[in-house]
Amino acid sequence: MICYKCKKELKDISIYRTTECPFCGADLHVCKACKFFSPGSHYDCKETVEDIVTDKERANFCDFFIADENSSSNNADSSASAKANIDAFNALFGD
Repeated sequence: MICYKCKKELKDISIYRTTECPFCGADLHVCKACKFFSPGSHYDCKETVEDIVTDKERANFCDFFIADENSSSNNADSSASAKANIDAFNALFGD
């Protein structure tokens, strides 16, 4: 796994709600480090979550959390894709 914040590789680490990155101290059980994180999706998640997590960089109790093994690259790709989709949608209406 790669820390979503400092981009350092984390080897042999188990992620629990209170787990922090040993390098930068960032919480690791967070939306931005989850394989289901998808900016632009409903509540920014590919899963059907019922409650919104407003701070995507703070530890949460989400039962769907699965650490994204490539979090640093996938989230950047997802953000770019979400922006492209929003721009295409807005172009339909002349915005």
